[in-house]
Amino acid sequence: MRGRLASVGAQETLLAEGWNLVLTEPDACTTPHDIPLSAQFIAAEVPGTVASALEKAGRFDRENPEPLDTRDAWYLCRLFDAQPGDAILRFEGLATLCHVFLNGREILASESMFTLHEIPVTLSGGDELALCFRALAPKLAESGPRARWRTQMITPQGLKNVRTTLLGRMPGWCPEIHAVGPWRPITLVRRDVASIDNVTVRAALEADGSGRLSVSLHTNVDNPNLMLRCGEIAQAFEKIGESHYSAILKLKDVDLWWPHTHGAPQLYDYLIVIDGVAHHAGRTGFRRIDIDRGAHGEDFALLVNSERIFCRGAVWTTADIARLPGGRADYEPFLRLAAEAGMNMIRIGGTMAYESPEFFQLCDELGLLVWQDFMFASFDYPKNDKTLTAHIHAEVEELLHAVQGCPSLAVLCGGSEIYQQAAMLGLPRDYWSGPITEEIIPAIAGRMRPDVPYVPNSPSGGAMPFSPNVGVTHYYGVGAYMRPLDDARRANIRFAAESLAFANVPQQRTLQRHLDVPPVHSPLWKSRVPRDRGASWDFEDVRDFYLAELYGEDSARLRRENRERYLELSRVVTGEVAEATFAEWRRKGSTCNGALVWTLQDLMPGPGWGVIDSTGEPKPIWYALGRAFRPVQVVLTDEGTNGLDIHVLNETENALQLDLELVCLRHGRQHVVSGGRILALAPRSCETFAATDLFGAFFDTTYAFRFGPPSHDVTVARLRLPDGGPVVADAFHFPLGRSKSFHDAEIQVAVTRQDDAWVLDIAADRFAQSVHVSVDGYRPHDDWFHLAPGAAKRVRLLRLSGSVDGEAPSGAITSLGSSRAVAF
Repeated sequence: MRGRLASVGAQETLLAEGWNLVLTEPDACTTPHDIPLSAQFIAAEVPGTVASALEKAGRFDRENPEPLDTRDAWYLCRLFDAQPGDAILRFEGLATLCHVFLNGREILASESMFTLHEIPVTLSGGDELALCFRALAPKLAESGPRARWRTQMITPQGLKNVRTTLLGRMPGWCPEIHAVGPWRPITLVRRDVASIDNVTVRAALEADGSGRLSVSLHTNVDNPNLMLRCGEIAQAFEKIGESHYSAILKLKDVDLWWPHTHGAPQLYDYLIVIDGVAHHAGRTGFRRIDIDRGAHGEDFALLVNSERIFCRGAVWTTADIARLPGGRADYEPFLRLAAEAGMNMIRIGGTMAYESPEFFQLCDELGLLVWQDFMFASFDYPKNDKTLTAHIHAEVEELLHAVQGCPSLAVLCGGSEIYQQAAMLGLPRDYWSGPITEEIIPAIAGRMRPDVPYVPNSPSGGAMPFSPNVGVTHYYGVGAYMRPLDDARRANIRFAAESLAFANVPQQRTLQRHLDVPPVHSPLWKSRVPRDRGASWDFEDVRDFYLAELYGEDSARLRRENRERYLELSRVVTGEVAEATFAEWRRKGSTCNGALVWTLQDLMPGPGWGVIDSTGEPKPIWYALGRAFRPVQVVLTDEGTNGLDIHVLNETENALQLDLELVCLRHGRQHVVSGGRILALAPRSCETFAATDLFGAFFDTTYAFRFGPPSHDVTVARLRLPDGGPVVADAFHFPLGRSKSFHDAEIQVAVTRQDDAWVLDIAADRFAQSVHVSVDGYRPHDDWFHLAPGAAKRVRLLRLSGSVDGEAPSGAITSLGSSRAVAF
């Protein structure tokens, strides 16, 4: 339900067509009547931005953006189809300093990009609606309240005084594309005879397993016949005040809403029946979410329906940096890929922008938990600014009202890296915090969404706010700080709301279409590599560090002498680091309760932080995360002289019968030693075995004792369905390092049709490392995977949009250890 006025039963017309954009010098026109007839009118879409309108007109290049905050932007529209009479104009988002005129008279002045406005108007027919977005640059140049400290990440400093997104304002992080325009829908609303306003919804899971759905509303009708219906249960509304009615409906033994990794995200439709006419009011789910901070208050674990959940996923950026869209079709490709990769949490960070209710509705359906930061990040915000406080109340209340019934909303957080920025400047604790995140926001959140835990800031909780061993951290020990892989264990992480940032290289076909320049050497390539402002290194340097650590390669020399090889290793190394790190974090005995990768998607095509590129194509690291995030999983951890440990996880609600196999291979093919065990895994369980328990005798699996030359170069663990069934999960350990297990494997592939889809059955005569499937018109469900000799691996092919499902697909298969490509 959008807005509060005429929430149910109203006629809503989206004002999306007939708009024109006019750019003028700052304050050159006071009203729309001052716009000269000679001005250039540009067709514009609403919702939309100045950047998207100019780009569509061929006047803006997102690869070389010009400032968009130095001129006034006028949006003009004639409402020819709107009938005369009373109505409501609903503006869901205006970026950022905006004056709204109806027939030349100003009806609204908005100072926040994050505020929804509902303005009652009387139309006369053929009305003119005009929006003027004033140039933001002069406002940003104003000094405002004096800050106690200054951030290095964001420019200019005046942004702390304006309620707008930081996207486009972080040099090195994203292209400098400024958010200007009506970025969220504008709607004309006509009330029904029976007006239903200010609908509030709460869905709660009771201790006895029943669901309680509470709905209250206001109506202008005396003694209305109002019913609340959910499933087969109905409940009449009761009057509790002047024009105020409430109904509480109880559902026995509800099917719970779960993150999809742990169960089914069950949803219930609910309806408000007015005088016998049913109006669909929304969908909700019943779940309970708590935070377990441990006996000493140092832990941080999410409990969903009393079950401890290992949260894994990524930080959301935006579906399009120029358009800043908020429609289901824009969100769905990225969120479906997140769920497909086994992610169960998405974080909307405080440096981004609030997403629309469609985002949360999709997460409800897909079983994705949402960590929602409020849009406060990295600044020392004014403490006693009444105008800012009013904006905070408006944006927090409107966000929570829009998503009030969404079960996916799992954590509310005051903002991002405010505490960290102050602490890293060496300032005492009194300088970190403030009333915005510790008093104002939590009071509103506790009133409107008491079912959602609140965190004052991310990171926070330890001796330093970013200390990984207490509370919530942003962990970049493995990653930006180029620590060895074992730091993932030594840091004793509790929960990483950000982690593992790398310049992830896209698939070759993305580069060929969108960035066909020499990697690393081209200035255009380098402009797409993220970096921290003022740092002497960038995130390509980070990736190259791990390329040397895992493969022993000199990256500078390799990219000079063999660019293709450099790109291949660069594509796989970040995924290998991610898999190894999450294996540590998910093992039995780990202190880690969750970690989110920075970030889900890129803002531009190229080697950005995203695990999905900006065109929607998964990068190689996305496939690695899909393997690392499996709900039924096997991982191997090197325990030194204690040998190799095998950890088997079952996060599902079902008991499982599985076969565990372990084999050590010499030269990638010869069985040196092997063992196995039949497992009965309880639901939500993790079991750990020493490799020697499976072998029945001592064997130096980790090559820690070094009694003579190494006997093997790779160890393979497999989980199978019983009686030789398909492999559910596999894991690999390289006692001598990955570069010592490159083998010139002979790969065989068969293409078959199964259940109206094409599949590849891929087998190898010896261990094949980082097998890559390239096929025109299709995306494999797994890619860049390791393949052990033995049974073939079945890879489903998913047809890409625009491709024709006709003859058998063709392509090629390669692996890192071989120069041969196998065509099919």
